[in-house]
Amino acid sequence: MKIDNLDVRRAGESDAAAVAEVWLRSYTAALPSVRRAHTDDEVRYWLREIVVPGQETWVATVEETVVAMMVLDDGDLDQLYIDPPWRGHGIGDRLVELAKQRSTAGLTLWTFQVNAPARRFYERHGFVAAEHTDGERNEEREPDVRYVWTPGE
Repeated sequence: MKIDNLDVRRAGESDAAAVAEVWLRSYTAALPSVRRAHTDDEVRYWLREIVVPGQETWVATVEETVVAMMVLDDGDLDQLYIDPPWRGHGIGDRLVELAKQRSTAGLTLWTFQVNAPARRFYERHGFVAAEHTDGERNEEREPDVRYVWTPGE
């Protein structure tokens, strides 16, 4: 189902609280078995004080309500979270296309190996698994996978 009134724009400081709540709800729904390395308040602080003001953060809104967020960092798709009720409506597709347009040299991202829906989503968008780890290098200590998208492949 296509959403007619979806708006995708750069996040502003006034979006930070909503971005954090989308991140928290999405993470909880998508990764119930993964131990979070930070409390809800620590995540809120990180998004409000560091990510939104200091990184290329995008939001998708419907009727001015934030329903998804994405962070790009010099060719890395660092965060892509969609509020659970809004999954399956093409919002993630739109955000990935934006990321590809803004990162014409290619993109990399990490996701947890247990997140099969995310892995299928990225593979459907042309990302290829390039590295699997045991999770030793991430804060959650959860096995993960690095994906790469190369334009034209």
